[in-house]
Amino acid sequence: MERILIKETGRRSGEKVKLAGWVRSIRSHGKIIFFDLRDASGVAQIVFTPKDNEELYEKAKEVRPEWVVEIEGEVKERPEGMQNQGIETGNMEIKAFVLNVFSQAKTIPFPIDTDGYEINEKNRLEHRYVDIRRPRIKRNLEARHKAIKFMRDFLVNEGFIEVETPVLTKSTPEGARDFVVPSRNYSGKFYALPQSPQQYKQLLMVAGVEKYFQVARCFRDEDPRGDRQPEFTQMDIEVAFWEQKEILDLVERLHADLIKELFPGKKIMKSPFPVLTYKEAMEKYGTDRPDIRKDKNDADELAFCFVVDFPMFEYKEGDKRWGAMHNPFTRPQTEDIEEIKNNKESVLAHQYDLVLNGQEIAGGALRSYKPDILEAVFESLGYSKEEIKKQFGHLLQSFEYGVPPHGGIGFGLDRFLAVVLNEPSIREVIAFPKTGDNKDLMMDSPSDVSKEQLKELHLKIEKNEKE
Repeated sequence: MERILIKETGRRSGEKVKLAGWVRSIRSHGKIIFFDLRDASGVAQIVFTPKDNEELYEKAKEVRPEWVVEIEGEVKERPEGMQNQGIETGNMEIKAFVLNVFSQAKTIPFPIDTDGYEINEKNRLEHRYVDIRRPRIKRNLEARHKAIKFMRDFLVNEGFIEVETPVLTKSTPEGARDFVVPSRNYSGKFYALPQSPQQYKQLLMVAGVEKYFQVARCFRDEDPRGDRQPEFTQMDIEVAFWEQKEILDLVERLHADLIKELFPGKKIMKSPFPVLTYKEAMEKYGTDRPDIRKDKNDADELAFCFVVDFPMFEYKEGDKRWGAMHNPFTRPQTEDIEEIKNNKESVLAHQYDLVLNGQEIAGGALRSYKPDILEAVFESLGYSKEEIKKQFGHLLQSFEYGVPPHGGIGFGLDRFLAVVLNEPSIREVIAFPKTGDNKDLMMDSPSDVSKEQLKELHLKIEKNEKE
């Protein structure tokens, strides 16, 4: 007999079935024992009585919650008045005649029949494999899966193809600090984990792919911040020959269709999505991530808006230098080299963000595809010609072989899902998140490595003064 999923028992009345899963709860009423058995598809009530099988009944008495078991039994309709309309299989129960215990379980560290917000997050993250059994977290992961599948299908239908790009790449200054990976074979050399697939997707445009997307893992070694993660997921898009309006139209259609299909209880406040310039957003709302809802307590209202015409450059007070507001690959709204170099405070960029309820959920831009413009931007940021060639020579060289105008956008999936699922943190929509200070409590990382590993990598650890 092959195992079936619990949700299938609703149409198997009178049949013998095999089920397997976790014992969610146990109830004893006189000479009857009831298990609620849980698998990924649902919950079923299992019945044991000594009248039917004394040995099996005694075995069932030893079972405890969260044990993993296999059941064989007959599907029967529950007696009148004993049905449970709260679950999909509430009209059925399984009269057991076989019980196999696959594994026992200690008492779990916290209850999983609540939403979990009341439980210390440190405890939840240390035992995340238990926390994921919680219906709310399971719902979030299922919603994440459906959203990613919807986006994939939507983009494929629009003529895009999915292309994977490397995770081991070159360290280049793109805004945030890189995670670096030492090379064993090339002493003193390092790879970097990508902050985004930025340069690779531009190289794909040079290669003639034209319409690219990827569910991309991105890595940024930033200082600890409450609702950030050192690694996160974005739906990454790049397209050749399109203008800004075409990209924003695609983004709006994708999100509008996704909400309608997967979150029908949500209401989009305004369509088409409002478009604000950076200047308008700052003057009216004091932020470039405005929450334009009239009632900010209405969790089922989704207020999307685009923010456009960002400054190309911003002065970074802490570093006492000019930096790119988005990234240096963004195309300025002027091709005047002297203006780019000497009038940085007034140059605007072909940059755009998608904001939802006060959260930036996507950011993108048209890219510089003319080498002299890109070089002028880097020089404006303080790079010498030698540094530009060393850091970005591969990209500039590719432009010598025919490059189309192109642009794109990256959707922050974690943040988007947290908003639409009414979660207080992106950690609630990630299977195995890190803490706000970038630690994985479950795996106890970051962690030490052996002296042998360090020797192979030609590395030595220098303790800082605090240690």
